[in-house]
Amino acid sequence: MRKFNRTRFSYLSAFFLLIICHLSYSQQVGTDSVAVADSNAVAASPKDTVAAPPVVFKLDTITYRFIGDGNFTRGNVNRSLMVLRAEIIATGPVLSIATNPRFTYGRQNGILAERDSYMDLFVDVFKKRKTYVFGLGTLETSNLRGITLRVMGGAGIGYRLLSTEKNKILLTNALVHESTNFRELPTKSIQRNSFRVKGKHSFAKDRFRINHITFVQPAITDISNLRWNTVISLEFPVNKWVALRSSYENSYESLVEAGRKRNDSRVTFGISVGNRQ
Repeated sequence: MRKFNRTRFSYLSAFFLLIICHLSYSQQVGTDSVAVADSNAVAASPKDTVAAPPVVFKLDTITYRFIGDGNFTRGNVNRSLMVLRAEIIATGPVLSIATNPRFTYGRQNGILAERDSYMDLFVDVFKKRKTYVFGLGTLETSNLRGITLRVMGGAGIGYRLLSTEKNKILLTNALVHESTNFRELPTKSIQRNSFRVKGKHSFAKDRFRINHITFVQPAITDISNLRWNTVISLEFPVNKWVALRSSYENSYESLVEAGRKRNDSRVTFGISVGNRQ
């Protein structure tokens, strides 16, 4: 099973790498094309100029940032935690593709606690509009929760509730199918409603920012089967590429294996680097 899980993550990681390479090539070709178009613009008459329709699968802009968070304690309790994540978004006239892979590793008093992997893929259609549609897929493993593999996929609608220079709030709602393989419990397959609130707020001339994202995911046929996850980050930009940050994360699952708690919280400190701040 572990080899099978690693194979799935390897295939998906290779797919994301292929997207990034394609975007880098497209940006270079796009720059050359603009130069050629400008040199021929004088020869073309206005009546011959026809606006080209948007290319559906064109992705011409990529933004990214890489984040490292963690915390460490020594004494009666020796605790170490490391969280590595990335935020990569490729956008075009019609489509937007985003992924937010994450790896968490933690030990407490020498015993492995977290060795959790998460990878998602969001494909948004007409995301630049106030209302848009999207599809999503995720893969997840969790030593902390005793989950060997969780697969989720679905589709939904998004709405830009607020979009200003200083404040952005996005609401989405999706119907998803979820299948979870536990170490001890039998495999659980269920349909969920996935509601998300995502926001970004800038203060004091962007001297500090608050980013937050919350998922609430009740099962459609059994509302007592509930999952949620909240991440709130406070960031202090150093320059246009680097920011210092602190994050609070809280997650809850109503269905867990015996001996495991339903709720987990953690506070981490770290740094982010990238052109997406």
